[in-house]
Amino acid sequence: MAGKSFRRKIVKIDEAKCNGCGQCVTACVEGAIALVGGKARLVKDSYCDGLGACLGECPEGAISIEEREAAAFDADAAQTHQQTQAAAAGAPAEAAAKLPCGCPGTAVRALPPAAAQAWPSRGVPPQASGLGQWPIQLALIPPTATFLRRKELALVADCVGFAFPALHAEVLAGRAVAVACPKLDDVAARGYVEKLAAILAANAIRKLTVYRMEVPCCAGLTRIAEQALAASGAEMPFEEVVIAIHGERREGP
Repeated sequence: MAGKSFRRKIVKIDEAKCNGCGQCVTACVEGAIALVGGKARLVKDSYCDGLGACLGECPEGAISIEEREAAAFDADAAQTHQQTQAAAAGAPAEAAAKLPCGCPGTAVRALPPAAAQAWPSRGVPPQASGLGQWPIQLALIPPTATFLRRKELALVADCVGFAFPALHAEVLAGRAVAVACPKLDDVAARGYVEKLAAILAANAIRKLTVYRMEVPCCAGLTRIAEQALAASGAEMPFEEVVIAIHGERREGP
C-alpha cells in the first residue's frame, strides 16, 4: 500500500560513478530519476517500481538494484509526477493526462532487456527480443514518451516484422521504434506526419531510419518520414532501408 514502507527491490545509484549523462533519466518511464547537481538521484522511493529499466542505459555501471526498506511503488503518484514534468516541459496538459486511445494497454513503458528464449518444438535456436518500449504503433506513441529521448528512431512498416529475419537484432535493439502502414492506415486522419514531426522535434533523435518493404505502396512510409523531418526543423542523419519480400536487406529504393 502506498505510504507504507516495507522491504523491497529498488534502484540504487552510485553517485561516485555517475558522470551526469542523463541516460537513466530518459530511460525511467516513471520519472523516478532526475539530475541534481550534475548527478543522477532517485527523486522519490514511491516513484520507482524496482524493475530496473534504467540499468542497461548507464554507461558507467552506476545503477544497480538493492533490497531495502522503502515506500511502496505508487503508480498513480508516478503518473501525476510524469504529467507535472510534461507540463513543465511545455507539453499540453490534456496530452500528458490521457492515454492515446483511453486503453490501459497503451500505457507508455520502457522494457528491460529480455533473456533469450528457445522454442524447441519449432527447432528455433534461443533468441532474445530487442524490443525496448511499449507501445510501438506510431498512432499510440506520445511525443513526450521518455523512451524516445536521444535515441535512434526506426520507422518500420508493419510487414517488415514478418519478412525481415534480423528484425530484433538489427532494427529494434538499442533503438526506439514506431510502426505504421502507409497503405492501410488512414495517414491523414491519424496525423502521422504531424505526430512524427513532433517526435523528431522534441526528443533530440540521433538518427531516423525507415525500414519498408520493396512493394511500391510501402514507399509512402519514406514520404511520411521526409515530410515529418522537414516539418520538424530538426537535423539528423536519415536512411531508407528496403526489405525484399523474401527477407533480403537492400539499401535505398
